[in-house]
Amino acid sequence: MRIWSIHPEYLDAKGLVALWRETLLAKNVLEDKTKGYKNHPQLERFKAQTSPTACINSYLTKVYGEATKRNYNFNKEKIGSTKGSTTINVTSGQIEYEFTHLLKKIKIRDPEKYLKLKDCKNIKQFPTFKVIHGKIETWEKI
Repeated sequence: MRIWSIHPEYLDAKGLVALWRETLLAKNVLEDKTKGYKNHPQLERFKAQTSPTACINSYLTKVYGEATKRNYNFNKEKIGSTKGSTTINVTSGQIEYEFTHLLKKIKIRDPEKYLKLKDCKNIKQFPTFKVIHGKIETWEKI
């Protein structure tokens, strides 16, 4: 499971579809609708919020927006209420780590997109997050 901290515009087609599916799984975990993945490290930052479900729904809303821009057909009905959602902090080190991680993946899957992104310097965070200075997050599995 990868819930990206970087903006979804950087993701290739496979990455965006996987993000949608994995975030829906995360939503089910946070709503206690599944037995697996309960202690997955990617969920720690959502669980730490006052309203974890609202935060994951806000995240899903942004994924849906990116999918709509690309003319993908994601089901908006799967997104619940965002009432009580807050911005979540993410470290600058995490953003850099994830972008490098993504580049390795898309270099193989989508060489054309890789060439467009490889020299990117000002990496945008996912809209649900606020970047603060720091190293890679402690929950990240390197």
